[in-house]
Amino acid sequence: MKPHPLLLTAIVLSLLLPAVKPDLSGDLYSLLTLRSAVGGRTLLWNVSSPSPCSFFGVVCSTTSPTRVTELHLPGATLSGQIPANTFQNLTQLRTLSLRFNRLSGPLPDSLFSSLSSLRSIYFQQNHFSGPIPSSLFNLTDLVRLNLAGNDFSGQISPSLNNLTRLATLYLQNNNFSGSIPDMSNIRGLTQFNVSHNQLSGEVPEFLSHQPASAFAANAALCGGPLVACASNGSTSTNGGTAAVGQSKNRKKLSGGAIAGIVIGSVIGFFLIFAILMLLCRKKRTRKQVESKEVDALNRSEIGVLGEKSPGDVNGLSGGANGYGVKKSDDDVIVNNASSKGLVCFGKLDKDFSLDDLLKASAEVLGKGTFGTAYKAGLEGGMVVTVKRLRDVAVPEKEFREKVDFVGRMEHENFVPLLAYYYSRDEKLLVYEYMPMGSLSAYLHGNRGAGRTPLNWETRSSIALGSARGITHLHSQGPTVSHGNIKSSNILLTTSHQPRVSDFGLSQLAGPNSTPNRIDGYRAPEVTDPRKISQKADVYSFGVLLLELLTGKAPTHNEEGVDLPRWVQSVVREEWTSEVFDVELLRYNNVEEEMVQLLQLAIDCVAQYPDRRPTMAEVTSRIEEISRYGLNQPQNPFGDLSV
Repeated sequence: MKPHPLLLTAIVLSLLLPAVKPDLSGDLYSLLTLRSAVGGRTLLWNVSSPSPCSFFGVVCSTTSPTRVTELHLPGATLSGQIPANTFQNLTQLRTLSLRFNRLSGPLPDSLFSSLSSLRSIYFQQNHFSGPIPSSLFNLTDLVRLNLAGNDFSGQISPSLNNLTRLATLYLQNNNFSGSIPDMSNIRGLTQFNVSHNQLSGEVPEFLSHQPASAFAANAALCGGPLVACASNGSTSTNGGTAAVGQSKNRKKLSGGAIAGIVIGSVIGFFLIFAILMLLCRKKRTRKQVESKEVDALNRSEIGVLGEKSPGDVNGLSGGANGYGVKKSDDDVIVNNASSKGLVCFGKLDKDFSLDDLLKASAEVLGKGTFGTAYKAGLEGGMVVTVKRLRDVAVPEKEFREKVDFVGRMEHENFVPLLAYYYSRDEKLLVYEYMPMGSLSAYLHGNRGAGRTPLNWETRSSIALGSARGITHLHSQGPTVSHGNIKSSNILLTTSHQPRVSDFGLSQLAGPNSTPNRIDGYRAPEVTDPRKISQKADVYSFGVLLLELLTGKAPTHNEEGVDLPRWVQSVVREEWTSEVFDVELLRYNNVEEEMVQLLQLAIDCVAQYPDRRPTMAEVTSRIEEISRYGLNQPQNPFGDLSV
């Protein structure tokens, strides 16, 4: 069989060059050795060039002597094993990134022995196995180490404590076992994650300030931010002693407490009776008011407004202003209704009444999952959006509690809920009006001539703002979720800043309000659209990111498969520009940011919920990507700690 020409090149160079040659020709030899072992035809380097500085993914120093200082080959479809001494000539290498490839096998112990200048290693999302190479623990200048998403095994070496400058250590999604070693020498460690391994024992005190998610899915870990480790039994013994003492005290007091209990019971009975009488009276009054209001609403024309336009995407069409607006001089919400019953949240300088709202002229904006939205113009020039809910399945008390919770939420990336109205037959929500319409309309509306596309800076800003809004929502409690994240629920201000809408409405709807089929945003584990976890929100947000990057609708691509599966199939075959929206390919020096965001989106749409990041982690990673783009526009192949 005829030998591969690249292999011959590497052999010739190995005969002509010494084992370690501290110049650019030695760097070239190491790069060609790597290419012959794992690169194949995916690295389209001009091997006849005397300098590797023109190679894709290679960055050289700008000062003399010229040396290779950075090697960035993310998602380059590299496969196979890295031979020993591959990098021995790259003595000035500061950044080494081989992430998101198909490299496999154990890493040779001597792999990093000559790389004393190394600052950053990004090997995440490969198939490396075995222990961490011992030579890595001699890299005392190392700042970033990301080995996540591989098959590394064995114990985490205590020698990590040698890496005193380390700021990022990501070891999640591997097969590490044993305890977490002491790393108290690494005082600058700010980004840390060992989740989804097989670790056991107590979390070291030095790491106790890290979030619980950094240790998740290690069943035998305890302490720190996790559940407390099992005690020696003294606590229960003391507790038992205390219980005996308390029992004695209760016996001593029981005789004198009898009279108090009897008196308290009598007083309590009369108080409960009085409260019930008061509630019954209020209920009768409220029913009378609601009856008048319903009569007024039934006399209105709100129920006969038009349906959404045929070109509507995700409930909104791609009109000039981003909404599918149907105008009619006769479209009025109503007149002559009672002003009682409208609950305002005080977010405007001057609140309005139900009477003001019902007299407003209205235009249909669109028909969404939970009801029809109208643009309502009030007297005095104020414009609001009114959403008329349908199929509300919760009782009045629960409705008011949930809507009050939404109304109290304030964040710069939320569409403010200004007021709401509840009656037996009508439920209205009043929001601040967003004149630019939805993200869905901008991405999937008019794609023809005259279109103003969303540039990369705008898309990344929309991703970050939306993530911050959803993260704030999730921070309100572990059971708080959005439930309906999609591009038509990301509305835009005049400066294209995103505002998340419709949060909390999924918990109000009946079973018929959402389609039974699984749409492109719904996580695979979700069977009841009214019961959405935070990790299901993360999945939906991941689809939203893919939508921003590819320009494709989640369920309407030409391949006939949902968007996450299509993207993953392309990535498996070859990481090419075919993944990204053609409108993004015109922008220079953003390739690395796009790849980083694509990797994050793929993490978000993982099949299993415990494999997905939290929204707080998603926001942090997008912030890192945004900072990278601002700080290093000249280098499209740079790396991040994520």
